[in-house]
Amino acid sequence: MYRLWLIFAQAATILLAIFFVVSTLKPELLPWKPRAELIPIKEATPDISALRHDSYYKAASRAMPSVVNIFTTKAVKDLPHPFLNDPAFQRFFGEQFESRSRLRSNLGSGVIVSSNGYILTNHHVIEAADEVEVALSDSRKIKAAVVGSDPETDLAVLKIDLKDLPAMTFGHSQEAKVGDVVLAVGNPFGVGQSVTMGIIGALGRTKVGINTFEEFIQTDAAINPGNSGGALTDTDGNLIGINTAIYSRSGGSLGIGFAIPIHIAKTIMEQIIQSGSVTRGWLGVSMQDMTEELAESFKLNTVIGALIAGVLKDGPADHAGIKAGDIMIAIEGEPILNSSELLNKVAALPPGITTTVTVIRNKKEMDIQIKVGVRPKQI
Repeated sequence: MYRLWLIFAQAATILLAIFFVVSTLKPELLPWKPRAELIPIKEATPDISALRHDSYYKAASRAMPSVVNIFTTKAVKDLPHPFLNDPAFQRFFGEQFESRSRLRSNLGSGVIVSSNGYILTNHHVIEAADEVEVALSDSRKIKAAVVGSDPETDLAVLKIDLKDLPAMTFGHSQEAKVGDVVLAVGNPFGVGQSVTMGIIGALGRTKVGINTFEEFIQTDAAINPGNSGGALTDTDGNLIGINTAIYSRSGGSLGIGFAIPIHIAKTIMEQIIQSGSVTRGWLGVSMQDMTEELAESFKLNTVIGALIAGVLKDGPADHAGIKAGDIMIAIEGEPILNSSELLNKVAALPPGITTTVTVIRNKKEMDIQIKVGVRPKQI
């Protein structure tokens, strides 16, 4: 009896071992298959014909092919120690200690504004560059020529020798509203083309201290180094601004970025393409904002206009009889709120025309005719 029990136990052990090995390594050989626990999962039905209501894919896909990366290089000489420039020293030791040149690179973005190769970007992106190269979204690279630039608005125009390019459609920046959703397209930190999203935080932003002429769109769409010259678009992918600067203490985006409205950039661009430079109106005055203290000292009830602080001798304003201490409150009947607005309105006047300005002198308003001059080039 004992032998039979021992044989049975050994056979059962062998069969269990075989079952374990087969169920682990070859479960498909078993007459039944272990069933995995079913977990209910809801999957969305793909519909490639429809876009999500919260997606900006359509706008981004329209804008991205028109935004390019701009690479500039400049030869920079390392200045040697003054002692090494001494002729007597070089006479004995030769020229191995002379200054050496090295290449310094810069990175930015640009926007294709016409199918025949014109690109709009920032002046500071291509400033003093010896060579400019443009990389298109389809990976093509080509040398670019600088058509002209305007340091006072920080805009520049490039030209590449290619045809049938994907030009971006211009939007209506004058119709933009605070709170509108916008997209910023560019090449931040050189990582590659990227799109960020935000809203318009303010319009007509002046006195930022970046350019001479300022009327920025302020946005919290992330704008970082490398985005300069890139596109600010609406949610249809239309160009409404050229990204130009950020307010930052760290060098990265803090949610305060500035773009030049496209209606201003377009005017500057057209002048650069036509003549290679920008011509502006000029009165030959220096000015400052009116304050409550100044208004009180002039015995005025309201703080309006811009105070004429100085008049350039033999300039247009001097010939017209404008005097220091006059308060200019309107040009052609359009009110002037501050000195920045006066500067922008005068710059927009065609040189050579005669315009009517309204000033307050000795608490009395008077209209004065001025022949607009040409604003001197700023160095």
